[in-house]
Amino acid sequence: MDGPESAYGGSNGRWGPYAAAITRWETLTRPAPPPTDEAGRLRAEFVEWMQGLPAGWVTATPGLGRPAQLTALGNGVIPQQAVHAMQLLHPPFPRCPPCAGS
Repeated sequence: MDGPESAYGGSNGRWGPYAAAITRWETLTRPAPPPTDEAGRLRAEFVEWMQGLPAGWVTATPGLGRPAQLTALGNGVIPQQAVHAMQLLHPPFPRCPPCAGS
């Protein structure tokens, strides 16, 4: 296969060894955007998608260019990780005296 997608390998020439993971995530979210732009740079839209954020959550912010978008995404919290952390930190027995103390 010729063209920019051939660099990614895989059955459709796009995702290589990550094809199964991308397909699973697409079934839970939405179709994956292209990972890179015409210059071969990482696209913020792809990072936003990988993190499970709604389309445009960061990338549609007015006045926020690509570098700032990638910085915001890189410094952000992935929602699924935040939920898991909150579940781990929440006391399992809120009425238990040792758990309720302090």
